[in-house]
Amino acid sequence: MKRKLILEDGTVFIGDAFGSTKETIGEVIFNTSMSGYQEVISDPSNFGQIITFTYPMIGNYGINRDDFESIQPVIKAIIVKEVCDFPSNWRSKMSLQEYLERKDIPGLSGIDTRMLTRLIREKGVMKGILCSVEEDEETVLSRLRAVIPPSDAVKQVSATKPYPSPGRGKNVVVVDFGVKHGILRELTKRGCDVTVVPYNSSATDILTLNPDGILLSNGPGNPEDVDVSEMIKEVQQKVPLLGIGLGHQLFALANGCTITKMHYGHRGSSYPVKDISTGKVIFTSQNHGYEVNEDSVDESVLTITHRALNGDSIEGLSHTAFPAFSVQYEPEASPGSEDAKKIFDYFMEVMNEQLGRVEEQHA
Repeated sequence: MKRKLILEDGTVFIGDAFGSTKETIGEVIFNTSMSGYQEVISDPSNFGQIITFTYPMIGNYGINRDDFESIQPVIKAIIVKEVCDFPSNWRSKMSLQEYLERKDIPGLSGIDTRMLTRLIREKGVMKGILCSVEEDEETVLSRLRAVIPPSDAVKQVSATKPYPSPGRGKNVVVVDFGVKHGILRELTKRGCDVTVVPYNSSATDILTLNPDGILLSNGPGNPEDVDVSEMIKEVQQKVPLLGIGLGHQLFALANGCTITKMHYGHRGSSYPVKDISTGKVIFTSQNHGYEVNEDSVDESVLTITHRALNGDSIEGLSHTAFPAFSVQYEPEASPGSEDAKKIFDYFMEVMNEQLGRVEEQHA
């Protein structure tokens, strides 16, 4: 079955349908990962987006039960050059086609994804619609351009009630702005006793749990739509804090920074990032469309700790007075290089140091 993608600038791509055949509207972005499509599709940070995969074939190792980053995917659609109908992998439980059908997610294949990617790079991300080839393009364009992107993306992906991920080590509270399972896995590997709380939990709600550390998770959308600055200001003074992805941007906002939407974002699994303190470069997984404005960083409050080598954007911040820090990249590597997982070890060290100080004060 033929279907078409219409972008808000009027560009039309005609290709072959797979997965669901429903009409859908979303923000069209591209992801350069060569593998890990299952993690990308199930990443809550991709809420409301139509994902274009730049790698030419997607679906070749199927869908397995282990690599999901959320239970229910929240993307709008995927676009590929070629979809594999017959996956080959010992872990595969179903094809990508079957998975998208079950989750009612449309797909489009057989278009020039290189052309679409270059268009996004030149003009920036834009809204798009997947619809039947019979639809009148001017009518569809009018409907598309009238759509206003949702401002409650985090609310739609966050947990509504606290839940535990039990362990016997450090007590860590994860504030869920759209947390990936990979983050919880990394904390569990380190023995942490994790409690995941909704995005709108108050500082009192969080501190009542007596955490040794607080993690602000990844998530979708514009950070300025999420009103958590007062909570972050209060908890960062009392408990070690780590922000990841959207959590990094929210940490920056709470400490006086401003945020800008990027032209087309960083989305892929091999972005080089430099640790300024050591000079070492790590390869990271990235998935964000907003960045911290460097001119807004007050050096008496925040120190820039990491920089992207592609574009020199801020990839890490640390508070000058409190044990609080953040990274823009996704250290859990789901998917991507595992170079960056050391940030979780550093988080554990900070919690241990802080606990030692508290014990000394009460000795």
